[in-house]
Amino acid sequence: MSNTTIVQTENLSKWYGEVMGVNDITLTIRPGITGLLGPNGAGKTTLIKLITGQLKPNQGEVKVLNQPVWNNPDLTKRVGYCPDIELAYQFMSGFEFIAFFATLSGYDKAEVKSRSLQVLETVDMLQAKDRPIGSYSKGMRQRIKLAQALVHEPELLFLDEPLTGLDPNGRRHVLALLNRLADKGISIVVSSHILYEIEALTETILLIHQGRILAEGTISDIRELIDEHPHKVYLSTDEPRRLAQVCLPFEDILSVTFVNVGEASNPEFSGAESESQTNGAGDIIIETARPEAFYARLPELLIENELNVSQLYSPDDNLSSVFKYLVG
Repeated sequence: MSNTTIVQTENLSKWYGEVMGVNDITLTIRPGITGLLGPNGAGKTTLIKLITGQLKPNQGEVKVLNQPVWNNPDLTKRVGYCPDIELAYQFMSGFEFIAFFATLSGYDKAEVKSRSLQVLETVDMLQAKDRPIGSYSKGMRQRIKLAQALVHEPELLFLDEPLTGLDPNGRRHVLALLNRLADKGISIVVSSHILYEIEALTETILLIHQGRILAEGTISDIRELIDEHPHKVYLSTDEPRRLAQVCLPFEDILSVTFVNVGEASNPEFSGAESESQTNGAGDIIIETARPEAFYARLPELLIENELNVSQLYSPDDNLSSVFKYLVG
C-alpha cells in the first residue's frame, strides 16, 4: 500500500495572462499525510485546485487515484476539499450546514441525519451542532469546514491552510483530528506556510515556491537544507572582540561583523555594519558555512573562554531562508 500512488502530475502548468500560478510541476504523492509547504503566493492553492479538478490546467496532466480529474464526478465523490476561505452560511446551525452538504452528496433523508451526526461527532462538534455558525470560534469554524469535506466519506482529503488563525487550543484540536483521520486510512494533503505546523503532522514534505516544486522529502531532509546554506548568527555579548578572536580560527567562519548594541537581537536588523567597536558590551554577527558545527561547539567555547552571550538569533534558521537559498 505504501507504494501506491494517490496523486500524480506531469508537466502541470497554470497561468493567468502573464502570471504563472503553477509552473511545470511533476510530482507523485503516496498514501498518508503529505505537507505542501511554501510562502503565501507560492502556488499552493492553485496546485490544490488543479489536483482536485476545480481548475483546468493550461498544460500537463493530473491523475488522482489513477483517474483523470477534469470533469470526473465519480472521482469527486472520493475526494474531500477544505478551502482556506470561510464558506459557511453564518445563520445556519452546524447541523444544517453539514446536512446541506450531505444532501448534495446524494444521501437520502434518513441517511442525511445519521451521516451528519456521525461526521459532527468525528470533528468534536456534536455539542455545538444546533448553534448558529456565526457564533462559533475560529477553531470551531475550521472543524465545521472539515466536517463538510468528510461528510461523503472521501478516501483522500485536501486541506488548504487549515491551521491559519487558530489559537493554540484550536490548533491542538485540528492536529489531533487530522492524525485520527490518518489513522483511519484517509490520505491527507495539507498546505501551510509554516514549517512547524507541517512538522507536527507528517514527515513527508513538498516545498513549493513561485509555482515550482523546489524540493521534496522528509522533515530531516528539509532540516538538512536549512543547515546546508550559510547562516548569519547574531549574538549579544559582554566582549564582542574576544568572542570574534575565539571564533575566527575555525574554517567554517566566513565573516565577523560588529554592529551597534541591540541590533543583533532585532529580527528586522537592517544590515548596517560598523568597522569600529568599543571594548564594552556589544553585538556581533558571525557568518558560518556550517551552522550545525558552529552551534555544537559554541557552548564549549564560551565556557572555556569565560565568555557570556545574553542573546542568540539567526534569521537564516527558518523556511524562508531555505527558499531564498534554493532559488539563488
